[in-house]
Amino acid sequence: MDLVGACRAFVNVSERGGFTVGAAAAGMSQPVASRRVAALEERFGEPLFERTSRRAVLTPFGRDMLPVARQLVRAADVLLHEAEAAKRKPWRLAVPGVCSTAGLARLVAEARGHGVTLDLRVAAPARREELVHAQQVRAALLAVPPDEATWSVPLGLAGAQDPGVKRVYLETLRVGRASPGPARRIWIQPEDDVPHIRDPLTRLRDAVGLRPAQVVAADELTTAAAEVLCTRDLLLCSPAQAAELALDWRPLGEITLSRGFALAAAADGNPQHIAARLGDALARCLGAGTREGTQGGGQARGRAAAAGGAAG
Repeated sequence: MDLVGACRAFVNVSERGGFTVGAAAAGMSQPVASRRVAALEERFGEPLFERTSRRAVLTPFGRDMLPVARQLVRAADVLLHEAEAAKRKPWRLAVPGVCSTAGLARLVAEARGHGVTLDLRVAAPARREELVHAQQVRAALLAVPPDEATWSVPLGLAGAQDPGVKRVYLETLRVGRASPGPARRIWIQPEDDVPHIRDPLTRLRDAVGLRPAQVVAADELTTAAAEVLCTRDLLLCSPAQAAELALDWRPLGEITLSRGFALAAAADGNPQHIAARLGDALARCLGAGTREGTQGGGQARGRAAAAGGAAG
């Protein structure tokens, strides 16, 4: 038996003196109200209304039960109101700065379609970790090694000019006597200035004989992109970022690098329901595929393959 629904029918019928008007006030049909009151009477083992009257007149037992029934209905209304308010409460999420404005807007819009109000905080990798540990956000998309990642984004090198090759090998950037102009640099943007991306690239730099200054960690993406647009320098980035900046993107020749992202929750957070509802939307925002290859559909990998094929 729906105890709250039965009490709602009982209260409205008693207050309005009839089943027809009481049922309408309770938002149900008259037969439904009658069945619910009858079920309540059967549960109590006592009649709530006098059945001989044309009006719904409370019995002494009904008068005794009415105040408690009112309390139950009011408590249920408060509970429902609080549940709706909790669903509308913004879900604060720390996201990478490499997500485009359009991508973030689509993420927020898709979340609303799933009944989730997102409040996004754009931050660098270290700051996102601080925010989630300090519980200033309910969850964060953390930068993690690829083998720990839920979503992965391929990285390569992009420049203002078509390199004319399928892959860019770092050894081709080595400065020699016959090399014209200044040494070409590789710019690492803040999102990729993390050990599992920076360190392999630095080791490769040393192994192929590049100068230390040829791999540079930028303070911000705008500065790095401007240098790449004005010179023959290269930007370590994803295919989506390269397309946004109108740069020619190619994968690295010697090693494979990728950004890895995983959703981490604060102590009072629960990322599972967000990941279940918004996994595909998060993958699209990041331009990513997943370890299982199911979230995001390998979108970024497809763009990388297309870029490589175009250069071949």
